[in-house]
Amino acid sequence: MKRATGTLLGLAIGDALGKRTEFDGIEQIARYCPDWRELPLPKPALVTDDTQMTLALARGLRTAQERGPLAPLRVERPVREEYVDWWRSPENTRAPGRTCLRACSLLSTEGRRWQEASIVDSKGCGANMRVAPVGLLPDLTDRQFSGTAQLQSALTHGHPTALAASELTALTVRLLADGTAPRDLPGRLREHALAHRTHYDAFWLGDLAAHAHDHSPEEFIARGWDECLHVLDRLDAALARPSLDTDPCEITGAGWIAEEAFATGLLCFLLLPDDPVAAVRRAAYSSGDSDSIACLTGAFAGAHHGAGAWPADWVRRIEYRDELLEFGALWD
Repeated sequence: MKRATGTLLGLAIGDALGKRTEFDGIEQIARYCPDWRELPLPKPALVTDDTQMTLALARGLRTAQERGPLAPLRVERPVREEYVDWWRSPENTRAPGRTCLRACSLLSTEGRRWQEASIVDSKGCGANMRVAPVGLLPDLTDRQFSGTAQLQSALTHGHPTALAASELTALTVRLLADGTAPRDLPGRLREHALAHRTHYDAFWLGDLAAHAHDHSPEEFIARGWDECLHVLDRLDAALARPSLDTDPCEITGAGWIAEEAFATGLLCFLLLPDDPVAAVRRAAYSSGDSDSIACLTGAFAGAHHGAGAWPADWVRRIEYRDELLEFGALWD
């Protein structure tokens, strides 16, 4: 199946499909492609900061695992370095998010604690567009998984909803790669959110919550899980009355914020669980943050179907193909 390879290729393919349509409304997209089912992969198939930051996280996690079992400092140091390297790179020209740019600038300051660099009022989708590699790492304990997913978000996006949505995004990849049936996902995700609603892991997050306005760490983290539970309600309602020809951004949100990117990306996958190519096309043919939505849809579809989900011609053309395949081989 090569589910890790399928995840990473699908993420980049969705990203490249959505790169062209991001910032366009449905009427504008329809001028050059009237039918979402025929949305072409651009030539060349260039990606955005979504794939670039996914690879930055992947490099950081690979380094962390080479040094031993995952723990906060062991994760923070190499991932922080990779995020800052991305920020400084001349290739960082793909409309990067303001929160990522601001936080990485602060992270580059020698001696600054990461909690002081984190933007605690930002829950932009930059938190979870890049988190898929966490869902692919083998042999993590549940605490390592949760802590790594939240910490990679918190380095830039410290809002509790960004943390929770990142964990749910990584969990979706993990569950699908482990063989969970798509129809079972909403219930499993809701169960996880409810079970973790008031659990703030200070071992992984330190005093991050103290930089926000909540009365306690438990109140801080519950705020994030509650917003994710609310968007899961919207997802359930959408699945109860599925519509393939409605702009998905009108149903579960435009995707500029973390929980909406997660829900809308998952909606597009669950509407077309047996047709990965159609799923990423539906996601990219949308009026919101199309590249981030489609990259998440592609990651979910790839985790479910494996590397064979994607047309060979698309795989050959995708930017960063060799590095994506390298990480896929490592985690497969």
